[in-house]
Amino acid sequence: MKKTLIALAALNLVGAASAQSTVTVYGTLDTAISYYQNESVNGVKAGQTALSSSGLGVSKIGFRGTEDLGGGLSASFWMEATINSDNGAGAGANGGLTFDRRSTVSFSGPFGEFRLGRDYTPTVWNDVVFDPFFTIGSGGSLLLFANTPFNNNGIAGSGGNNYIRASNAISYFLPATLGGLYGQFMYSFPETTKYNPGTATPDIANTQRTGRYIGGRVGYRQGNFDIAAALSENTIGDNYYAGTTTAVDNFNVGASYDFGVIKLMAEYTSSTAQVDYTVKPSNATPDIDLTGYMLSATMPVGPGLIRASYAQAKYDFNTPLRSNPSATKWALGYVYNFSKLTALYATAARVDNKNGGGMNVWGLFTAQPKNSTGYDFGIRRNF
Repeated sequence: MKKTLIALAALNLVGAASAQSTVTVYGTLDTAISYYQNESVNGVKAGQTALSSSGLGVSKIGFRGTEDLGGGLSASFWMEATINSDNGAGAGANGGLTFDRRSTVSFSGPFGEFRLGRDYTPTVWNDVVFDPFFTIGSGGSLLLFANTPFNNNGIAGSGGNNYIRASNAISYFLPATLGGLYGQFMYSFPETTKYNPGTATPDIANTQRTGRYIGGRVGYRQGNFDIAAALSENTIGDNYYAGTTTAVDNFNVGASYDFGVIKLMAEYTSSTAQVDYTVKPSNATPDIDLTGYMLSATMPVGPGLIRASYAQAKYDFNTPLRSNPSATKWALGYVYNFSKLTALYATAARVDNKNGGGMNVWGLFTAQPKNSTGYDFGIRRNF
């Protein structure tokens, strides 16, 4: 009898614990028939028809869970991996799944949320939120496409690109009880070895500060109006013995207003790649500036949505004898929602480059096309 009572008590405890926690498996499969064409400055055209992944929503699988700790406190985890829906492979090495989209644990309460792990940076959110294409597919944001390689090797950096996501990060999110005010602040550790004395440091570039990210985003949302600004510094290269540190300072601001019949959005971005010298030489590398803007809109039509955007990005090398590349992009698309889970979509986009702008509809293109065109016709299924 005593053993039976103990067993029943244990089951009750397990049941109570289970009732306080939830685990969700979720994901998206998005596949499109796509056509892309790049035309070079000498008139050569290169085109491809392909079955592509992630034209409307990123194909992915994820696991997330929350445990109620009582007293308004909770603990959560989130793991999310990319899937290439056109061939079934993951985005990791040898086609395996890696949870590099997001891998975090967090602790939340009335004070807000502290989050640890790999996560989206504050910088990228304005690119996503104020882009009707959510930076995905042929119509995705030119501003994000320009900033991503710029934050990797804007001048002489060889890594540490934290523009979209940052690993080894600590984030803090403001609580959702501030009358429409919201915000995120992040610091990412470079996880490098420091030596004392400093002269014991190995004579290898990018060993001390590369990979460090610090940034924040603050916004205000009330009714149909939303506005937010983000600022960050991304260290992309350093050399202890040369006395140099290369960093990219990013700033963007975006806003939207939903009139019901149409939602208007706008974003402005400004980034500067600069080398900080312990002793600045006469032939110091000049700063490189990247500026851009995007104007966009969405319009509901029946069960669907029309999406449109126009964007421009321009580099300034601050060198009189060097031309400054630029690119413009327009995109137009329609999404037909069969249900909350299933949608058909079509997207068309075109990029025009000047002075070797080198952009295509999917991002940086090393052959520097004069123009680039893309079309997507696909289906997205959430689960």
